[in-house]
Amino acid sequence: MFIILGMIERSILQPGQLLQRGVSRHLASYGFACVEEVIPARGLRVDVMALGPKGEVWVVECKSSRVDFTSDCKWQGYLEWADRFFFAVDEHFPVELLPDDQGLIIADGYTAEILRMAPEAKLAPARRKVMVQKFATTAARRLQLMRDPEMNPDRD
Repeated sequence: MFIILGMIERSILQPGQLLQRGVSRHLASYGFACVEEVIPARGLRVDVMALGPKGEVWVVECKSSRVDFTSDCKWQGYLEWADRFFFAVDEHFPVELLPDDQGLIIADGYTAEILRMAPEAKLAPARRKVMVQKFATTAARRLQLMRDPEMNPDRD
């Protein structure tokens, strides 16, 4: 039964989504609340935004393959939207491709481990307020859509 469910699950979730789930589960164990696919600014979409117990904002960019990493150069635009920035990859990813000056998380669909803590670059108070509002609004709208799938919010 579990093997069949695991196979079905993997066919539904894409590799990056499995990484997101493992990262979110791991960060929750440290008291973080996580929301996936948050838009901090036009043209940017972070894979996981984590709001910590002391109000810290972490952004995690999940990379499922070498091609995924080399074809996406937007990650540097995420740095100004977080206190700490991490890459999350699976155990088979060639980590030597990733910058040494950012955080590193190894993840799978069920859990994760922080191998390298990201350097802290504290957000300005006004930017923090914007990010916390985006986090709360995104989470609340998604919860509403779960309860009322026919609801049509004006924006995400």
